[in-house]
Amino acid sequence: MAWAPDFPWGETREEHEHAVGLIRDAWGTDGFVREAWPGVADDQVVHWISGLCRNAMSPRAAAEYEEMIYGDDVRDILPAIQVPTMILHRQLDSPEANRYLAEHVRGAEYVALPGGEHLPFIGDQDSVTSQIQRFVDSAQEEEALINRQLATVLFTDIVSSTEAAATLGDRGWSEVVERHHAAVRGLLSRYQGSEVDTAGDGFFATFDGPARAARCAQTIVEAVKPLGIQVRAGLHTGEVETIAGKTGGMAVVIGARVGSLAQPSEVLASRTVRDLTAGSGLRFEDAGEHQLKGVPESWHLYRVLPRTTSA
Repeated sequence: MAWAPDFPWGETREEHEHAVGLIRDAWGTDGFVREAWPGVADDQVVHWISGLCRNAMSPRAAAEYEEMIYGDDVRDILPAIQVPTMILHRQLDSPEANRYLAEHVRGAEYVALPGGEHLPFIGDQDSVTSQIQRFVDSAQEEEALINRQLATVLFTDIVSSTEAAATLGDRGWSEVVERHHAAVRGLLSRYQGSEVDTAGDGFFATFDGPARAARCAQTIVEAVKPLGIQVRAGLHTGEVETIAGKTGGMAVVIGARVGSLAQPSEVLASRTVRDLTAGSGLRFEDAGEHQLKGVPESWHLYRVLPRTTSA
């Protein structure tokens, strides 16, 4: 903020002392607002800002704050900023300083709007908010693309869970579900899968290798049989995206739909999984063409055969 030989548009010592004096003498008054921000013409807005100043801090605290920011110099660390950045200002409001920021923050977008008002809520507010909205939307779209990765999704769920719960009663069913969850989580760990979500009696997990995902699904199907229950499983490999910590995308939808079509103790997989596991020792049986709810076109599915089943 301060003037320097390599920052000649900064505030000189004389300008700074005048600003601090004004704060000490008139902070929280309408006169202060009119001198500090001459673009504010509406009397009601002037009075509102002066009240905001009084509620924010005392004149002494405001003066000390002004001294503090005048003494700060963060120019050397501007290149270290790595998040999406937009330098947004009005053309006549510190144009050199804002261009300096845009030039030294890598990849920053520079937007200069007409006018000279410093406060964003003075003047043409719509142009400010629309630029912010556009920038945030573009950053989110870019983040979604960056956070996409190839993964194999696995969905499992207990077959006829409602009927089993009615037969066993609340306590008995709770014990079965607890043992089921422990078995599935143990096998996910063994096959290096990542649990994404657990909804009631079902699991959603991801793997970075389709063969391990298929073998994990096969093992889960067999491991829960001693509990007196059966599970079905669905597999698909595709690009998944992570937004706000949640895994989603069309590949996830397809995996869930494939799982919903599986029969008790059956592992169904998409053609993509079959093709990507060629040479892995896994064996598949044609399960025909299917329409997946909410997914365009028909999909060819395959049963993942148990290891003990002959071809």
